[in-house]
Formats: sequence, structure tokens, C-alpha cells
Amino acid sequence: MTHPELHRTAHIGWLRAAVLGANDGLISTSSLVVGVAAAQTSRDPIQLAAIAGLVAGALSMAAGEYVSVSSQADTEQAGLARERHELATLPELELAELTGIYVARGLSAELAGQVAKQLMANDALGAHARDELGMSEMTRARPIQAALASAAAFASGATLPLLLVLFVPLSTLTPAVAGSTLVLLAALGALAARLGADGTWGGAGCVLGGGGHGLHRAGGALLRDGGLTGAGDIRRRFCSWWSGFPASCGRTLPDSALVAGGQLLQRR
Repeated sequence: MTHPELHRTAHIGWLRAAVLGANDGLISTSSLVVGVAAAQTSRDPIQLAAIAGLVAGALSMAAGEYVSVSSQADTEQAGLARERHELATLPELELAELTGIYVARGLSAELAGQVAKQLMANDALGAHARDELGMSEMTRARPIQAALASAAAFASGATLPLLLVLFVPLSTLTPAVAGSTLVLLAALGALAARLGADGTWGGAGCVLGGGGHGLHRAGGALLRDGGLTGAGDIRRRFCSWWSGFPASCGRTLPDSALVAGGQLLQRR
């Protein structure tokens, strides 16, 4: 007699990248729109900022995810290469190692030795990859899949604020973007929790709370006061509106970029 089982472990590779990308695309683009809209009375600069944020964000997310997961894949391949070499040169020690793993899991020494011998006779590298290194086909690193999922998710998350910029009157743009962003953040949190078989309300509340705080701080505090024309002033303001930034964050921001950003935000 069999019964159907639905496990979400196989979704780990792309689900993490998709959830991160969608939330990042929604929050960052919405914050960008709210911040620029606070200093603009025309639609074109806001529209340009939203499009630039979508394209640049999707590409950077894809590149970052690819590099990150590629590093994980390289580490996995290095571990497999080492195990392959040890199996070829030290098979007895590898058998004893695998036997010890099964003994630690509760098998008797005799039964653990029998299991280890049979598994190594069938697929020695696979047995050691699974039980010694903790690797499996479902959770192995897939850089291209993660990069595509991250880019597509970021673009989909950034689409909402862009559509609002295109069609919502400027007089109501800021509350429309903020309100719709919070609603969609809750929906994304619930969806991620649902896909991961976790509590729906807990996931929605977690994403809504963190994303709402980020939207408020990024979209409002940076433009709370006027006079952001100098690189030093912009750097100090940028580094102070989120206490999570390290003290050295200003040194990573070029003066030219800061001045250009300040001039763009000052235009009316």
C-alpha cells in the first residue's frame, strides 16, 4: 500500500532565489519610486528611475546569484573530487568512515558494515557524497537556474511600481505605491510560506514587517530634508538612514555618483 507524499525540498534551489528576487525587486523599486517622486513634479524622471531600477536590479541579481551559487557548485565539485581520489587510494579507510557514520546513526557495527559494503559496491561516490558530504540531487547547486529565477523574480516584483508610475496620477502615486507594495509583500510572504509548507500568516507577517520598514526608511528618510547637493552631505545622509550600514559604507560610494544622485533628486 502506498500513499502520496509531497515534499518541498526539491524547490530549495530556485525558491530561495525567487523569493529573494521578488521581494528585492518590489521593495527596492518601490523605494526608488517613492524617493524620486518626493523630489519631482513630472512623470518622466520617475519613470526613468523605475525602468533603470528594474533592468539594473534584475541583471545584478542574476549576476550575483550566479556567482554565489557557482561558488557553492565549485565547493561541491572539489569535495567530490577529493572523495573520488580517496576512494581510489584509501578504499578501506573510506569503508570504515562510512561504517562509522551509520553506527553513529543507530545501526549496530555489524549491520553498519554490511550496509556500507553494499552501498559502496553499488555507488561508492554517491554513498559518500550523500552520507558524508550531505549532498543530494535535489539540493545540489544549480547556478544557471538560480540566476534565471532571481532575475525573473526581481523583474516581476519591480513591475508593479513601474506600472503604477505609468498609469497612476502623480498626486496619488506615493500612497498608491506604498499601499500596493505592502499588500503584495504580504502576498509574497504567504506564497513563499505556502510553497515551503510553513505557516502562511507567519511568512506574510515576517516579509510585510521587514519590507514595510525598509520601504519607509529607504523611501522617506533619505529625502526628509533638503539641501542634498554635496557628495559629503549625501554620503552622510545615505549612511545614516539605515543603522545597519557599516561605518565605512560611505567610502564605497563614489563622489560622482553621489553628486549626480543628489542633483537628480533636487530637480523639480
